[in-house]
Amino acid sequence: MHGPLMALGFLGTVIGLERAVALGSRWHFAVPLLSGTGAIVLVAGGPLVLAGAAITIAGALLVAVYASGMRRGPETYAIVMAAGAAAWAVAALLWTLGWAVSSVVPLLALFLVFTIAGERLELSRLSRPGRLGRAGFVAAVIVFATGVALSLVIPDAGVRIAGGGLVLLSLWLVRFDIARQTVHRAEPARYIAICLLAGYAWLAVAGLLWLGAGFQAAGSLYDAMLHALFLGFVFSMVFGHEIIIIPAVLGVTLRFGRRFYAPLVLLHLSLVARVVGDLAGGFTLWQLSGLTNVVAILLFVAVSVSAVARGVRRSEPPAPSSAAS
Repeated sequence: MHGPLMALGFLGTVIGLERAVALGSRWHFAVPLLSGTGAIVLVAGGPLVLAGAAITIAGALLVAVYASGMRRGPETYAIVMAAGAAAWAVAALLWTLGWAVSSVVPLLALFLVFTIAGERLELSRLSRPGRLGRAGFVAAVIVFATGVALSLVIPDAGVRIAGGGLVLLSLWLVRFDIARQTVHRAEPARYIAICLLAGYAWLAVAGLLWLGAGFQAAGSLYDAMLHALFLGFVFSMVFGHEIIIIPAVLGVTLRFGRRFYAPLVLLHLSLVARVVGDLAGGFTLWQLSGLTNVVAILLFVAVSVSAVARGVRRSEPPAPSSAAS
């Protein structure tokens, strides 16, 4: 349950909540409510069919959320994000019907990659990629989506093609994302840009692993392929975006500090060790680095909570002095 729980139950709920807050309609909150409920059912050991149904419906509703935002005309970024949401629904449905997690991993990847890539394309308008640049983005997502679709019937060939799409998409993001400019600015813009650029590097690594290894159902290559993408790319995006999303969703102030770099560095160093352990057959290194991956994420949570607490304290009105009383 680990893969669907993290990709759909956790990240899907966070993405659905962020979309609901951004769009401001009450019915949009049905997405995180359903996916979150499905995740709780899974953790509690409840019926898989019930949890899977809730998460599948949440994915279908997210497609409707994106569709409702395209009333004035479809934009490329919105179409890509809606396609990602459709991949969520299909992945959840197939998993609920008994497909192995390894078989739906490409769909889970497409959901998260397309969600992130669509958001970055929307922001890339500030860097003006031009007609040729936008065509390159479309070509990269088509190659990736084609590979994912093919993986459902010809797994090995499909995963390799999808890997090529990931490499192309990583090159496009490095070339056109505004992170190339914001990395030279003051904090926290520099921190966010470093998170993004590090994530794009891992996206390329994941693409090369997918391209070279093809379909894997288990084992060390499978571990490296998945975590280069879902930890290296996706969680690097989470680390960067959450300092913006947390204040927007919760309506609180987050006081950024350099302590945010500690979990970021720990995540990437431990992931390098994990992939090396996978490829070299180092079981002990794999165990220790996997544990450190978890520590890095928990440390990020602790730093975020501390930053919010400091922001709340700073925003509170000062207590009246004895002289004033």
